[in-house]
Amino acid sequence: MTARAAAWARSGVVALTGRPGKPPLVPPGSAALRAAGLAELLAESTARTGRPVRVDGPRLLSERAAYTRRSRQGAVSLGGSCRLLPTADGWAAVSCARPDDPDLLAALAFAGPGEEPWPALGRWLAAHSGDELAERAALLGVAAGPVRRPPRPAVPAPAEPRPLEGALVVDFSALWAGPLCAHLLGLAGARVVKVETPARPDGARRGNRDFYDLLHSGHRSVVLDPDTPSGRRALARLVDAADIVIEASRPRALARWGLDAGEAVEAGKTWVSITSHGRGADRVGFGDDVAACAGLIAWDGEGPVFCGDALADPLTGLTAAVLAATAPPGGRGVLWEVAMADVVATTLPEDPPGPCQAARPGPGGWSVDTAQGPVPVAVPERRTGSVPPAPESGADTEDVLQGLGIPLP
Repeated sequence: MTARAAAWARSGVVALTGRPGKPPLVPPGSAALRAAGLAELLAESTARTGRPVRVDGPRLLSERAAYTRRSRQGAVSLGGSCRLLPTADGWAAVSCARPDDPDLLAALAFAGPGEEPWPALGRWLAAHSGDELAERAALLGVAAGPVRRPPRPAVPAPAEPRPLEGALVVDFSALWAGPLCAHLLGLAGARVVKVETPARPDGARRGNRDFYDLLHSGHRSVVLDPDTPSGRRALARLVDAADIVIEASRPRALARWGLDAGEAVEAGKTWVSITSHGRGADRVGFGDDVAACAGLIAWDGEGPVFCGDALADPLTGLTAAVLAATAPPGGRGVLWEVAMADVVATTLPEDPPGPCQAARPGPGGWSVDTAQGPVPVAVPERRTGSVPPAPESGADTEDVLQGLGIPLP
């Protein structure tokens, strides 16, 4: 308990967990300790093969909040797009993050014309079970599900460290988890090419620009249109040239682009597949709802509250980077399947949830009591040092393709 609580307090996550105006709470489980261990593994593997990457794993879990300056909001996520709501048989996490989501939530709850989706959804959930929500959410493509602690799943174990200096990383991912993985590989010396499409640029570009720059500075930006034959050919050639591919899409999405993870692995590529609930699950999810649905929520006398800021994202990004920095011997390819829900679930105890330890106030701020004495509750912090701006979307398309001998579409 001492090590776990102390790691949470020093991570900055405790400061983000709880209700406004009330003491912050210590989240359940050992995600902060896991992040520390993953950061050590990454430092060791990259040091063995080239440029060592040393980051503070627990601090990565709260880093985005240092840029957005958001604070704990109880049953509403820090970003405001996800809510914890009661169902007929428990609790659910529901996200409304995309432009089309209000209409999808209204359809899920059978809302009337012009009716606001959240009140309608609250009434519908109160009369229906978590299983019914999961079924309708999957049907409509809504990021939502019941809050349940699943059995402990298995997460892949790293292989042997691989050289990353000069390796070409093609990053199809967006938002936080995949870009964090690519960022960490870039710190190890990999050449990172971020790929977007004209119809779907990375939604994180609309968020905090400084945080976006942190994760993408030094990378190259390519925009290709998979709806055209020439665009699909260029995408295929780009994957052919890659050493590591990172993607965070359901397999059928990339299949429409003519990209096949199995074929890439057979050709010796490292393919990192980040999903919300697994490649075989036709579900969408974001960091807040995935973490909550996997059971990473804190409890007080009033009910559940969110833990930190979309914790499934940074914990998964760090996990994916540790895996991507390794590969089977002999030049063989590997498919790393990294499900955010599984990554979170492996950090949680099997005991049923109960009230979480609350921090206590003191002269210097909040602190968490441990057997070794009180540990101050840290606040989220930015990493030190200047960060050059990330490239604008598509700024490097021509240079990257020409440099790799790929015809321009």
